[in-house]
Formats: sequence, structure tokens, C-alpha cells
Amino acid sequence: MDLRMLSRELSLYLEHQVRVGFFGSGVGLSLILGFSVAYACYYLSSIAKKPRLVTGGESFSRFLQDHCPVVTETYYPTVWCWESRGQTLLRPFITSKPPVRYRNECVKTADGGQILLDWFDNDNSKNYMDASTRPTILLLPGLTGTSKESYILHMIHLSEELGYRCVVFNNRGMAGENLLTPRTYCCANTEDLETVIHHVHSLYPSAPFLAAGVSMGGMLLLNYLGKMGTKTPLKAAATFSVGWNTFACSESLEKPLNWLLFNYYLTTCLQSSVNKHRHMFVKQIDMDHVMKAKSIREFDKRFTAVMFGYQTIDDYYTDASPNRRLKSVGIPVLCLNSVDDVFSPSHAIPIETAKQNPNVALVLTSYGGHIGFLEGIWPRQSTYMDRVFKQFVQAMVEHGHELSNM
Repeated sequence: MDLRMLSRELSLYLEHQVRVGFFGSGVGLSLILGFSVAYACYYLSSIAKKPRLVTGGESFSRFLQDHCPVVTETYYPTVWCWESRGQTLLRPFITSKPPVRYRNECVKTADGGQILLDWFDNDNSKNYMDASTRPTILLLPGLTGTSKESYILHMIHLSEELGYRCVVFNNRGMAGENLLTPRTYCCANTEDLETVIHHVHSLYPSAPFLAAGVSMGGMLLLNYLGKMGTKTPLKAAATFSVGWNTFACSESLEKPLNWLLFNYYLTTCLQSSVNKHRHMFVKQIDMDHVMKAKSIREFDKRFTAVMFGYQTIDDYYTDASPNRRLKSVGIPVLCLNSVDDVFSPSHAIPIETAKQNPNVALVLTSYGGHIGFLEGIWPRQSTYMDRVFKQFVQAMVEHGHELSNM
């Protein structure tokens, strides 16, 4: 068959397809079905995987398998959005914001400052009607987050179902309150967190007391636990999407695409948060220079490190990295991270250190991004992270005593 004959046959075929319709011929449907099958095979073989559970002791591993089975079950990321950046960007817009009515409390600090706590007392709890023994969960939001973040609201909603009480630790100046002293916050300085933990425990000394930190909130929590060892009233803790090594986090976020999608935006949020209190800092910090920062590292160099008395940005980042304190954690801690998280690159996750501490469990998913962990076709009401949080806090409240007997 010559080229002319081939062209004529192809033309006749296409004309016929147009007349009967693409799907009417069965070709379009076959292509779609073929693609769907191929994608399903790829998804099930390469995307949907069980997380890697790394523990420093066999007893903690058995405890989690018995009472927190979600950490050993296959995680099925949302089929149309499993890539790291997509998960990270879409979660705030997709997930719902359960309504929560807070009770506000200002806690005074030793230096004359104040910290705003948002309480969800759960006075209608049927499981724990006695407020003095009602389990209390302290929640720590991320870098520029507050009690209004969707992931915090979901944790409170899940705690409400369990009958627990929650209190959200808002970093200084972040929840609308005035700064009384020229000081904000950083994940290396744990003084404010120590004040809050002591205060909450003094109010309900007989209640089981746990904490959960997200992103920078988790870094702060781990640095606190590493400093305190066993000398903390917390019974257990959980962290989500923690940046383990601040240098590695900064390097990853400064890659061109990550800078464009995340770094620059977060930098402007940090600048906005301190610019509201600009008059408090002008005597000690060049605020004009701070407002010209183009990255989180530049902001930290010009503002955070100066405020907290570090000689260099390297000194601050070394002190802020929780990987160096993980070996000193003295209570059960579960840490959920995704290995595709651009905020916390996988090579910086302290796997070998975790293996040396019987109190530590790392749960590492292949996908999930940063505070993403979306699952299901339309992940509005729940995420994998939510399920890990709920099962772990319930396990520690109801069965934590078993760990000491293992």
C-alpha cells in the first residue's frame, strides 16, 4: 500500500469516527479504561505503601501495633493528589474547619510578657465527666500558625469525640494579643513552653497530660522533651511533619521551585507578624533590614537570631535542630513524617538516633508532603495524620500503663 492509499484510508477512518462519535466507536472508552487500569496498577504498586516504623525498643513497637494499628497499615494517598507539593498546598483549602468555641486565657511570663492559651474544655464529655481527671491535650501549631488552623481544629474535634480537653499554645504575638515585651518566639527557646506546661499541669494535676506539635510546634516540643528528659509532667507526645535538621530544611526550601511555592510566602508571613509589633523592636533590631528579607534564613539571620542572642545564624540553627536532642527524650513520643516532605528532607531524619532510644517511634510514609497526608477521593473530613493522632493519644491515655509492664 503506497503513501496516498494509506492517507486516504486514514482520512476515511477519521471521518467515520467523527460521524459516530469518539466514544461511540469504543476506542475512546478503551483508551480511558486502559489508562485507568495502568494508573491503578502504578498507584497500588508504587504509591500506596505501608509506612516504615522505626522504634528504639521492641516493647514500644508491639504497643503501637496492638493499640495504634494505623501506623502499620497501608497509607493510600489521595489518588489524584499524592505528590508532596500538591498535598502540602491543597490541604488548607480542601480540609474542613470544624467549629470550635474557645475559652481564652492569658498567662504571664517571668520577663513580663504574656502567652495566649485557647481552651476547649469539653465540659459535655460523657467519658470523663469529672473535669479534674479529664485527659488534657496540649496542641502546638506550626511556624505562623494559631488555634484557627484547620489541622488544630481537626485535632480538637477528634479529642472531643474521645472526651478529652484541649488547650492550644499560641506563640507570643501570634493570636492577636499585644506584645508586652520586645520578644517573640523560636523553636530553640523552650522557656514559654515550660511556663505553659507547668501552668496547665498545676490546674489539673490528676489528669493525664499529653502534647502534640505540628511542624515548628513539634520542633519546639521535641527540644523541650530533649532538655527535660523524664522530668516533665507530660505522659506522652506526638509530632507531625517536624523539621529535624534546620540546615537541611533551609537548604531544601531555598531550591528555586520550593522558594517560589513556600519559602517566600512564609517569609512574608513572618515579616507581617513582627511588623504589627514593629515599635517594640526598633531599639534592638534593624526592622527595615528585616522587612527586606527574601527567605526564612534571611529573616532568621536578621531577626530571630539577633532577638535570642545568638552570635550567628549557624549557632541558632544548630540549637534549633531537634535531631541532636532526640536521644535524651524520656517519655513515649511518636513522630510522623513523610519522606517526600520538602520542608524536612528524608536524609535529615535521625533514623539511627531513634533506634537508640526506646521511647521514640518514627512513622515514615512514602508520600504525604508537609502537614498533608491527604487520603480518600475527597479528603475533606479526615487525613492519615488525623487518624494517627487519634489512635495514639487514645492508646496512651487508655493503655499507656502497659508500656511499663512490657
